[in-house]
Amino acid sequence: MLLELGRMLSFVLSILSLYPVMMSAFFEPGSRWNERLTVILLNIALAACVCFSSGLLFSWPARTNPDAGQPLMSTLPVRLFFWAMAAMAILFAVSWYLEAYYLPLIRHDCCRH
Repeated sequence: MLLELGRMLSFVLSILSLYPVMMSAFFEPGSRWNERLTVILLNIALAACVCFSSGLLFSWPARTNPDAGQPLMSTLPVRLFFWAMAAMAILFAVSWYLEAYYLPLIRHDCCRH
């Protein structure tokens, strides 16, 4: 009972720890990409600690089924972390490319009043 409650709370914490990574990656207006990258890396390290500790709780076998232990890398919080990091890395690279190569093309001084 207590293990299941701990799993639920740790999974919610792992989801909430991924939220600042996304917010600092995409929703920091006025900051440069290099500054964002350092903040993102710190947030990723924190989210990794939370998700892997939650994965440890998920890998422990329950009292009702002691043979059901699973490897750490196949637990739900760890998989969620890796999928979120892959998706955010792709979106971050695309947004960086668009700002560097596409936005200068659409900013014209002739259209401003």
